[in-house]
Amino acid sequence: MEIEIFLPEEVAVMTLPGVAFFPQALLPLHIFEPRYRRMLRDILDSHRIFAVAGLDASRKAQSFEPPYRVATVGVVRACQEREDGTSNLLLQGLARVEVSEILSEEPYRRIRIRALPSAPGASEEENARLRDRLSRLLGTRLRLGGEGPSELTKFLRSIDDPETFVDLATFNLCSDARLKQRILETLDIRQRIELLSEWARREVESLRLRKTLQGRLADEDISNN
Repeated sequence: MEIEIFLPEEVAVMTLPGVAFFPQALLPLHIFEPRYRRMLRDILDSHRIFAVAGLDASRKAQSFEPPYRVATVGVVRACQEREDGTSNLLLQGLARVEVSEILSEEPYRRIRIRALPSAPGASEEENARLRDRLSRLLGTRLRLGGEGPSELTKFLRSIDDPETFVDLATFNLCSDARLKQRILETLDIRQRIELLSEWARREVESLRLRKTLQGRLADEDISNN
Protein backbone atom coordinates (compact mmCIF):
# COMPACT_ATOMS: atom_id res chain seq x y z
CA MET A 1 0.00 0.00 0.00
CA GLU A 2 1.74 3.15 -1.21
CA ILE A 3 1.38 5.94 1.38
CA GLU A 4 3.94 8.73 1.42
CA ILE A 5 5.25 9.21 4.94
CA PHE A 6 7.73 11.90 5.89
CA LEU A 7 10.05 10.61 8.59
CA PRO A 8 12.74 12.44 10.54
CA GLU A 9 16.29 11.31 9.78
CA GLU A 10 17.04 10.84 13.49
CA VAL A 11 14.71 9.28 16.06
CA ALA A 12 14.72 7.85 19.55
CA VAL A 13 14.48 4.07 19.76
CA MET A 14 13.46 1.41 22.22
CA THR A 15 15.43 -1.84 21.82
CA LEU A 16 13.29 -4.69 23.10
CA PRO A 17 13.97 -8.45 23.31
CA GLY A 18 11.64 -10.75 21.41
CA VAL A 19 9.77 -7.92 19.68
CA ALA A 20 9.32 -7.44 15.94
CA PHE A 21 7.12 -4.38 15.35
CA PHE A 22 5.42 -3.90 11.97
CA PRO A 23 3.94 -1.02 9.96
CA GLN A 24 0.21 -0.51 10.62
CA ALA A 25 0.38 -2.66 13.77
CA LEU A 26 -0.70 -1.37 17.18
CA LEU A 27 1.79 -2.00 19.98
CA PRO A 28 0.81 -1.32 23.62
CA LEU A 29 3.78 -0.31 25.76
CA HIS A 30 4.27 0.33 29.47
CA ILE A 31 6.96 2.98 29.94
CA PHE A 32 8.69 2.74 33.32
CA GLU A 33 12.49 2.97 32.88
CA PRO A 34 13.83 6.48 33.61
CA ARG A 35 15.50 6.73 30.18
CA TYR A 36 12.30 5.87 28.35
CA ARG A 37 10.22 8.16 30.56
CA ARG A 38 12.54 10.99 29.53
CA MET A 39 12.30 9.87 25.90
CA LEU A 40 8.51 9.88 26.02
CA ARG A 41 8.37 13.40 27.45
CA ASP A 42 10.61 14.64 24.66
CA ILE A 43 8.79 12.99 21.78
CA LEU A 44 5.35 14.04 23.05
CA ASP A 45 6.63 17.61 22.89
CA SER A 46 7.67 17.14 19.24
CA HIS A 47 6.55 14.79 16.47
CA ARG A 48 5.37 11.86 18.70
CA ILE A 49 7.51 9.47 16.62
CA PHE A 50 10.06 6.90 17.77
CA ALA A 51 11.33 3.51 16.60
CA VAL A 52 11.06 0.04 18.12
CA ALA A 53 13.87 -2.39 17.26
CA GLY A 54 14.27 -6.00 18.27
CA LEU A 55 17.26 -6.96 20.40
CA ASP A 56 19.73 -9.02 18.36
CA ALA A 57 20.77 -11.59 20.96
CA SER A 58 23.46 -13.00 18.65
CA ARG A 59 25.46 -9.76 19.11
CA LYS A 60 24.92 -9.18 22.83
CA ALA A 61 28.57 -9.98 23.60
CA GLN A 62 29.74 -7.35 21.13
CA SER A 63 27.80 -4.28 22.26
CA PHE A 64 25.16 -2.92 24.59
CA GLU A 65 21.60 -3.82 23.55
CA PRO A 66 22.49 -4.38 19.87
CA PRO A 67 19.46 -3.69 17.66
CA TYR A 68 18.54 -5.60 14.55
CA ARG A 69 19.36 -3.73 11.36
CA VAL A 70 15.69 -3.39 10.38
CA ALA A 71 13.16 -1.81 12.74
CA THR A 72 9.85 0.03 12.52
CA VAL A 73 9.08 3.65 13.25
CA GLY A 74 5.76 4.39 14.90
CA VAL A 75 3.65 7.29 16.12
CA VAL A 76 2.10 7.57 19.58
CA ARG A 77 -1.66 7.40 19.08
CA ALA A 78 -2.65 7.48 22.75
CA CYS A 79 -0.79 7.95 26.01
CA GLN A 80 -1.88 7.89 29.63
CA GLU A 81 0.48 8.96 32.41
CA ARG A 82 0.01 7.22 35.75
CA GLU A 83 0.37 8.72 39.22
CA ASP A 84 3.71 6.97 39.74
CA GLY A 85 5.22 8.65 36.66
CA THR A 86 5.01 5.60 34.43
CA SER A 87 2.89 5.68 31.27
CA ASN A 88 0.82 3.37 29.11
CA LEU A 89 0.81 4.17 25.43
CA LEU A 90 -0.33 2.81 22.10
CA LEU A 91 2.15 3.00 19.23
CA GLN A 92 1.06 2.58 15.62
CA GLY A 93 3.65 1.44 13.10
CA LEU A 94 4.39 3.78 10.21
CA ALA A 95 7.27 2.36 8.16
CA ARG A 96 10.13 -0.12 8.01
CA VAL A 97 13.48 1.56 8.49
CA GLU A 98 17.14 0.62 8.44
CA VAL A 99 19.15 1.49 11.53
CA SER A 100 22.03 3.27 9.80
CA GLU A 101 23.89 4.48 12.88
CA ILE A 102 23.60 4.73 16.64
CA LEU A 103 24.10 8.42 17.37
CA SER A 104 23.96 8.54 21.16
CA GLU A 105 23.05 6.53 24.24
CA GLU A 106 22.30 9.32 26.69
CA PRO A 107 19.86 10.27 28.02
CA TYR A 108 18.31 7.57 25.77
CA ARG A 109 19.33 5.91 22.53
CA ARG A 110 18.98 7.88 19.30
CA ILE A 111 19.58 6.46 15.84
CA ARG A 112 19.87 7.60 12.26
CA ILE A 113 17.36 5.85 10.03
CA ARG A 114 16.63 5.27 6.35
CA ALA A 115 13.17 4.36 5.11
CA LEU A 116 12.92 0.94 3.44
CA PRO A 117 10.28 0.85 0.69
CA SER A 118 8.64 -2.45 -0.19
CA ALA A 119 8.77 -4.11 -3.59
CA PRO A 120 5.75 -6.09 -4.86
CA GLY A 121 7.81 -9.04 -6.10
CA ALA A 122 4.90 -10.16 -8.30
CA SER A 123 1.91 -8.78 -10.17
CA GLU A 124 -1.07 -7.37 -8.26
CA GLU A 125 -3.13 -10.37 -9.35
CA GLU A 126 -0.53 -12.89 -8.12
CA ASN A 127 -0.09 -11.17 -4.76
CA ALA A 128 -3.87 -11.01 -4.36
CA ARG A 129 -4.08 -14.75 -5.06
CA LEU A 130 -1.34 -15.50 -2.54
CA ARG A 131 -3.03 -13.26 0.02
CA ASP A 132 -6.31 -15.18 -0.42
CA ARG A 133 -4.52 -18.51 -0.02
CA LEU A 134 -2.82 -17.30 3.15
CA SER A 135 -6.14 -16.05 4.50
CA ARG A 136 -7.68 -19.50 4.00
CA LEU A 137 -4.72 -21.15 5.75
CA LEU A 138 -5.08 -18.82 8.73
CA GLY A 139 -8.80 -19.54 8.86
CA THR A 140 -8.12 -23.28 8.86
CA ARG A 141 -5.52 -22.84 11.60
CA LEU A 142 -8.07 -21.01 13.76
CA ARG A 143 -10.77 -23.66 13.20
CA LEU A 144 -8.31 -26.37 14.26
CA GLY A 145 -7.63 -24.58 17.54
CA GLY A 146 -4.69 -22.34 16.68
CA GLU A 147 -4.02 -19.40 18.97
CA GLY A 148 -5.54 -16.04 18.09
CA PRO A 149 -8.90 -14.32 18.55
CA SER A 150 -11.52 -15.09 15.91
CA GLU A 151 -12.35 -11.37 15.72
CA LEU A 152 -8.82 -10.66 14.53
CA THR A 153 -9.02 -13.29 11.80
CA LYS A 154 -12.31 -11.78 10.62
CA PHE A 155 -10.73 -8.33 10.60
CA LEU A 156 -7.77 -9.57 8.58
CA ARG A 157 -10.13 -11.02 5.97
CA SER A 158 -11.46 -7.49 5.39
CA ILE A 159 -7.99 -6.20 4.42
CA ASP A 160 -7.52 -6.41 0.65
CA ASP A 161 -4.02 -4.93 0.43
CA PRO A 162 -1.56 -7.89 0.49
CA GLU A 163 1.23 -5.94 2.20
CA THR A 164 -0.92 -4.67 5.04
CA PHE A 165 -2.52 -8.11 5.37
CA VAL A 166 0.72 -10.04 5.72
CA ASP A 167 2.33 -7.49 8.05
CA LEU A 168 -0.63 -7.44 10.44
CA ALA A 169 -1.09 -11.21 10.26
CA THR A 170 2.59 -11.75 11.06
CA PHE A 171 2.61 -9.31 13.96
CA ASN A 172 -0.60 -10.55 15.55
CA LEU A 173 -0.63 -14.30 14.85
CA CYS A 174 2.91 -15.61 14.36
CA SER A 175 4.54 -16.88 17.56
CA ASP A 176 7.99 -17.46 16.02
CA ALA A 177 10.06 -14.40 16.98
CA ARG A 178 12.92 -15.21 14.60
CA LEU A 179 10.55 -15.67 11.67
CA LYS A 180 8.78 -12.41 12.49
CA GLN A 181 12.08 -10.55 12.35
CA ARG A 182 12.95 -12.28 9.07
CA ILE A 183 9.62 -11.24 7.56
CA LEU A 184 10.16 -7.69 8.85
CA GLU A 185 13.50 -7.62 7.04
CA THR A 186 12.01 -8.98 3.80
CA LEU A 187 11.18 -6.11 1.45
CA ASP A 188 9.63 -8.32 -1.24
CA ILE A 189 5.91 -8.57 -0.48
CA ARG A 190 5.47 -11.86 -2.31
CA GLN A 191 8.30 -13.43 -0.31
CA ARG A 192 6.73 -12.17 2.92
CA ILE A 193 3.44 -13.85 2.06
CA GLU A 194 5.19 -17.10 1.14
CA LEU A 195 7.21 -17.11 4.37
CA LEU A 196 4.12 -16.67 6.52
CA SER A 197 2.16 -19.16 4.40
CA GLU A 198 4.82 -21.83 5.03
CA TRP A 199 4.57 -21.17 8.76
CA ALA A 200 0.77 -21.37 8.60
CA ARG A 201 0.94 -24.68 6.68
CA ARG A 202 3.21 -26.17 9.36
CA GLU A 203 0.82 -24.97 12.05
CA VAL A 204 -2.15 -26.55 10.27
CA GLU A 205 -0.32 -29.86 9.82
CA SER A 206 0.72 -29.88 13.49
CA LEU A 207 -2.80 -29.12 14.69
CA ARG A 208 -4.29 -31.82 12.46
CA LEU A 209 -1.77 -34.37 13.74
CA ARG A 210 -2.55 -33.40 17.33
CA LYS A 211 -6.28 -33.91 16.74
CA THR A 212 -5.63 -37.28 15.10
CA LEU A 213 -3.46 -38.45 18.00
CA GLN A 214 -5.81 -37.04 20.60
CA GLY A 215 -8.90 -38.72 19.24
CA ARG A 216 -11.82 -38.05 21.54
CA LEU A 217 -9.76 -37.28 24.62
CA ALA A 218 -9.99 -33.85 26.22
CA ASP A 219 -6.91 -31.65 25.98
CA GLU A 220 -5.93 -32.33 29.58
CA ASP A 221 -6.06 -36.10 28.94
CA ILE A 222 -4.04 -36.22 25.73
CA SER A 223 -1.02 -37.73 27.53
CA ASN A 224 -3.18 -40.79 28.22
CA ASN A 225 -3.79 -41.48 24.53
